[in-house]
Amino acid sequence: MLNCPSSYNHYTFTQALKACSLAHAHQKGLEIHAHVIKYGHLHDIFIQNSLLHFYVTVKDIFSAHQIFNSLVFPDVVSWTTIISGLSKCGFHKEAIDMFCGIDVKPNANTLVSVLSACSSLGSRKLGKAIHAHSLRNLNENNIILDNAVLDFYVRCGSLASCGYLFVKMPKRDVVSWTTMIGGYAERGFCEEAVSVFQEMEKTKEAEPNEATLVNVLSACSSISALSYGQYVHSYISTRYDLSVSNLVGNAVINMYVKCGDVGIAIQVFNMLAYKDTISWSTVISGLAMNGCGRQALQLFSLMIINRVFPDDVTFIALISACNHGGLVDQGLILFKAMSTVYEIVPQMQHYACVVDMYGRAGLLEEAEAFIREMPIEAEWSVWGALLNACRIHRNDEMLDRIRQELVNKKGVSVGTFALMSNTFAGADRWEDANKIRDEIRRMGLKKKTGCSWIEVNPSIF
Repeated sequence: MLNCPSSYNHYTFTQALKACSLAHAHQKGLEIHAHVIKYGHLHDIFIQNSLLHFYVTVKDIFSAHQIFNSLVFPDVVSWTTIISGLSKCGFHKEAIDMFCGIDVKPNANTLVSVLSACSSLGSRKLGKAIHAHSLRNLNENNIILDNAVLDFYVRCGSLASCGYLFVKMPKRDVVSWTTMIGGYAERGFCEEAVSVFQEMEKTKEAEPNEATLVNVLSACSSISALSYGQYVHSYISTRYDLSVSNLVGNAVINMYVKCGDVGIAIQVFNMLAYKDTISWSTVISGLAMNGCGRQALQLFSLMIINRVFPDDVTFIALISACNHGGLVDQGLILFKAMSTVYEIVPQMQHYACVVDMYGRAGLLEEAEAFIREMPIEAEWSVWGALLNACRIHRNDEMLDRIRQELVNKKGVSVGTFALMSNTFAGADRWEDANKIRDEIRRMGLKKKTGCSWIEVNPSIF
């Protein structure tokens, strides 16, 4: 075809570049770029924009920037493509800087791209300005732009603004509803998230997709709302058009585990067509949390037989299972196997779990020796686990040593300081307890007020 000039034109190159973009065929795209130069089509704006889109798609942002800088008169498509590419490749500040230099009238797609960058950087002032610009200059409703604005306010934590916009939207799709549900769930307003899902079901404006269901199940898990979770699970069962993927299946399992119904969690687990590491780890963690340590270890054996390899989260669940079941020897074997057999480097949370396991078993000296022999410096969470063991077993001598360690640590949580103060108070060492409390006040720390949920027919209090 290239040997016969009359058989192709600029449209041929744009379509070929589009195909390369869809197939992520980097090398073939470079070849077409060379042919564009060879046959003198490089100054065609449609081909230039196609090249720009191709390089952005394959994440060659340097080449994309070179193409853009070579444009004599970039149009709104050119600007939108480069801004979108910079934002998608993680160059959010550069995307915003590029937008600030735009010399054509931006369209809805341009605003969507720069809003994404604003969301990622938390640039609330600029994001609001872009929202205001869209209200003043764009006459037609654009649901993609509306959803981008909604996502911007959610990610900036402005849920009140987000809720107002959501209610005022002339049209809402599944993305709009999912953004609201996810925003509420992520910020801890889990009851509101469930309420929005119920409204979504009632209005029938859009059908929930996988992302919607995962978000609402996460909200149910956070507040241990079993009846709401069962309601969502029941809804999933009625959606014959929805194939339950691992993502949704794991979210259902996690919900039942967090709500304390391990039996149903195992039933759902057994029904999954494909069980990944998250599926196995979630059930193992659920068994551990509910005091079924030996069953958790048996399930781990079954996991290995099925050739599903554990990850670092799996081992946190396993050591926790040994911790609550008083299975110290098995816990130590698993901790050692973690690095020697599975080549997983232990993190601080794993060390804290081992210390807590020693502490619960009353092996305080072994726990302290374990900390001293750690290959990395123990953080406050590890010492906090030993501190809790000292409180339970009333070891005042070790308590003083831990106090010295924690005083010199950075980032110690107010909860750990409060635990230390309460431990001193429990040992009738009121002067030491008051000193810790004075230190908490001096640092301006405040302990977050604890709260619990109770579900009553089916309201949550």
